[in-house]
Amino acid sequence: MTPFFDSWSAFWQMGNHGFYVWLSYGISLVAILLFVIMSHRDKRKVLNEVQKEIQRQQRIKQQTTTENRL
Repeated sequence: MTPFFDSWSAFWQMGNHGFYVWLSYGISLVAILLFVIMSHRDKRKVLNEVQKEIQRQQRIKQQTTTENRL
């Protein structure tokens, strides 16, 4: 098996297109990382909102049962 590039320098330069190739890899990696981070943050936010809504409904139910006793 023979390598496509003669040296590591040739690999990084990729026939004088290395800047564009590695820039596209970098931009793609940043976009994927942002997607993962934002998805995780939004998931936590939604779960917190659901928990608050559950607590709110429990308080309303508790108030209703208290008022019915009176």
